[in-house]
Amino acid sequence: QRWGTFLKEAGQGAKDMWRAYQDMKEANYRGADKYFHARGNYDAARRGPGGAWAAKVISNARETIQGITDPLFKGMTRDQVREDSKADQFANEWGRSGKDPNHFRPAGLPDK
Repeated sequence: QRWGTFLKEAGQGAKDMWRAYQDMKEANYRGADKYFHARGNYDAARRGPGGAWAAKVISNARETIQGITDPLFKGMTRDQVREDSKADQFANEWGRSGKDPNHFRPAGLPDK
């Protein structure tokens, strides 16, 4: 029963993370990425321990991958990648801890 609940929450949390990513791509709004990081983690963590676990795993994997791809495709330096990742992880943890993701919402971002 407990494992089943955990896995269900993890699946729902993964969907929440995917939805935030899709919304970020659709919005295509400069400076909004931290908001979507926080929102995805917030929504996933509200599912329960499984959702919080999924959000953390997905967030860490995303940052690891971006650490490789950003220098190659965005021309970012290692220092820039490190700083961006640090800010992303701050927003991720903010959302996972239950704090309001709107703290990171930029002015003018249209409602979904």
